[in-house]
Amino acid sequence: MADSNITFWPGQERSWIRLRTLILLRWVAIFGQITAITVAQQTYDVQLDVTLCYLAIGISVMGNLTAILVFPRNKRLSEFENFLMVLFDLLQLTILLYLTGGLNNPFALLLVGPVTISANVMSTRSTLIIGTVAIILTTLLAEFHLPLHTDGGVDLEIPDILLFGNWAAIVIAIVFLGAYSHRVSSEVQSMSQALSATHMALAREQKLTDLGGVVAAAAHELGTPLATIKLTSAELIEELDDRPDLKEDAALIREQANRCRDILRDMGRAGKDDLHLRQAPLSTVIHEAAEPHINRGKQVHFAEGPVGDGDVQQPSILRKPEIIHGMRNLIQNAVDFARSNVWVEAEWTAERITINIMDDGRGYPSQMIGRIGDPFMRRRRAESEKRARPEYEGMGLGLFIAKTLLERSGAHLDFANGSDPYQTLSDNPERIGAIVRVSWPRKLVDAQTGDTPVPSGVNQHIQV
Repeated sequence: MADSNITFWPGQERSWIRLRTLILLRWVAIFGQITAITVAQQTYDVQLDVTLCYLAIGISVMGNLTAILVFPRNKRLSEFENFLMVLFDLLQLTILLYLTGGLNNPFALLLVGPVTISANVMSTRSTLIIGTVAIILTTLLAEFHLPLHTDGGVDLEIPDILLFGNWAAIVIAIVFLGAYSHRVSSEVQSMSQALSATHMALAREQKLTDLGGVVAAAAHELGTPLATIKLTSAELIEELDDRPDLKEDAALIREQANRCRDILRDMGRAGKDDLHLRQAPLSTVIHEAAEPHINRGKQVHFAEGPVGDGDVQQPSILRKPEIIHGMRNLIQNAVDFARSNVWVEAEWTAERITINIMDDGRGYPSQMIGRIGDPFMRRRRAESEKRARPEYEGMGLGLFIAKTLLERSGAHLDFANGSDPYQTLSDNPERIGAIVRVSWPRKLVDAQTGDTPVPSGVNQHIQV
């Protein structure tokens, strides 16, 4: 039955809250309802049908006790189960308000509560249903309710204009607070998911970097024993001319030693330790970031040089995972949308390092430029674009990850379209597509003269 609920109630798997939380909130509501009825009857002599009122409250008590006895303490509610719980509370509150004056009762504003809870923890569909039901029930309560009287026969009815005002205020509060809470909750959830994806991407890049250091160290340390094995096997081959069976085994040993050497050479940078992996020339880092996307059917052009006629040498920058993965995402985005060409240009001064990534595609949608970098950003795509890139959903998560990682390294990002006559990032008429400029203060990423220089010196042997 649970599987069928998931099938017919889309999105429920993404919203799970503890049953214990709703049970606690319901106990608080029950205590408040009993207190309000007791005070109204004992202090203000309001005539109420106490039997029916306590029967309505007793329904909530029975619901809580049943949930406590039937379900485990760590039970978490699915979207559909949570929807039923909130709808139950809304109906119970409506019955109690019907018995106590309807919208003449000042506690009618509590009808906003279930809608706000729904907006915070449930999907848009569930929130719309709860909100619509709340508005309908509020409208019915304005017309149908048991009147309130005191023991002295005084009718506790407010004028019609104030009754209408109460109805309008509650309806507006339901719509506004529901929409506001749902919007804020969705933004927080989207940002949380996007940051989780960013941390996963950064952790993956960090593991790759660490693995590169381990492989390089292994290649360095295993080079000497492999050379010894190769030399010894060669001597054995020469001495075993009269023993062809043993000579063949010695040849196999030399062959496998050569194979191990080749594997280590391909996997790492032989003879270099981790100091080499922590820094590299700017152009090398850019090529490393772009390498997975160079042979994807688009021409990637690289250029680098100092700004103007200066003679500032090319900087050697820190090989931070944030920089490599962020740049890789931006280059991937350019290659994905380019018609045939992508340009990656690096320039530097004594104070700043700047990288421009440009393509000859359609560019960013003009209405979305101000929101680039927001996670899970959707827009409707034309059919031609869907056919050209059917595998992409346009969620904006890749750009968010790139922007977040690069800003974490101290970079500032600017986005523009080359076709925009007012943009100042490029004046080349060929580069009419998207333009991204990534700029760092040089001291933040320079591995030699920056704030965090990488130590240099003779490579040290690894102590085992």
